[in-house]
Amino acid sequence: MNSPTLRLPRLQILTAFAILCAMLVTVGLSASADAKQKKPAKGPAGLKFYKPPKKLAKRHGKLIWQRNAKSIVRLESARLNKIVLYTSKSPSGKRIAVSGSVHIPKGKKPKGGWPVVSYAHGTTGIADQCAPTRNRPGGPAEAYISYTDPELNAWLQAGYAVVRSDFEGLGTPGVHPYLIGKSEGRGVLDMVRAARGLKQGLISKKFLIAGHSQGGHAALFAAGLASKWTPDLKLRGTVAYAPASHMDAYLPLLPGLTTPSSLSALAALIVKGAQTASSEIESNQLLSDAALGFYPQVTKACLAELAQPDSFGSLAPSELLRPGADQTPLADVLGAQNPDVVSKAPILMAQGSADSTVPAFLTIRLKDELDASGNQLTYTEYPGVDHGSIVAAAQTEAMAFMEQRLPSSR
Repeated sequence: MNSPTLRLPRLQILTAFAILCAMLVTVGLSASADAKQKKPAKGPAGLKFYKPPKKLAKRHGKLIWQRNAKSIVRLESARLNKIVLYTSKSPSGKRIAVSGSVHIPKGKKPKGGWPVVSYAHGTTGIADQCAPTRNRPGGPAEAYISYTDPELNAWLQAGYAVVRSDFEGLGTPGVHPYLIGKSEGRGVLDMVRAARGLKQGLISKKFLIAGHSQGGHAALFAAGLASKWTPDLKLRGTVAYAPASHMDAYLPLLPGLTTPSSLSALAALIVKGAQTASSEIESNQLLSDAALGFYPQVTKACLAELAQPDSFGSLAPSELLRPGADQTPLADVLGAQNPDVVSKAPILMAQGSADSTVPAFLTIRLKDELDASGNQLTYTEYPGVDHGSIVAAAQTEAMAFMEQRLPSSR
């Protein structure tokens, strides 16, 4: 059946055409306005950079402001080094601001933008001064941050942009939720979104994740969250170096560790991080008197300082907990932070056999769990390699994995 022809008076047609033109002009002006709004704001100098505005955007991963990175936060193989402040959400759903850094390779940007590696750092501490974007020569966390610079520079030289989250509460307001997976993972993913806000088309939607120790834990949690938390981005693979796992398994081992050790400082950080996830963990009831005497230092000093003989380094792990204390609330939180995730993208996990911080037997247990969950996992154990050396030892394998999963432009 033929439809009747719609006939409009000429005046109405002209009027409709004029309205349409006006609408198109308005859309164009709005687009121009949006483009101007997307120009990243320059953040304040000094420590004021880390104090976010009172009103934060609802969207997580939104760039708040940026500045040029200074000192050893800069990576020598980068053309552009920036520190940024961006939005994220805490595990409880609160809007928060997180700091981090963005490093852009030298050379011509490839079509679609630079492919990205979102790197999650290892343990530095909980205090604000321990944030990687506050790294400085001779600083309290320098040794725990700069050791991976050779690998990060190699990634830049290979044609990958590198972005690094400080994690929630490190540098920015609030207590850092140390080894709380959802917090870390969101920070790692939102860091990529925020970096893309620096300049249109500068950074690709395609990215990789990598991380060591605490950062390996964060990397795995980010991999598990990626498909739902940042569906607009395209994760191609994850590299986890000696990832922290099965923290609850350490509790029954503490009584047998009777020699003063830096592990006591790590244990104190773990307790503080767990307290951000549960109000049932009360330090006065859980920690010994000796440990309570040092506990205020946890939010003021970095790991290297906490491990000294005038701090937790003077205590054996067996001396940390109060005899007879109820460890159940702590064990429950730690058990929930095991990075047994499910990722749609492949995972490479590298572990040193001589690692005394993250023992190989725990990583092997995690490997079996990840395999059982259906992940596409490659596990490599490096004989004689300790905790701090695994990133360098696995560099060749990691680079090959990255190039296979997300080819760079070089």
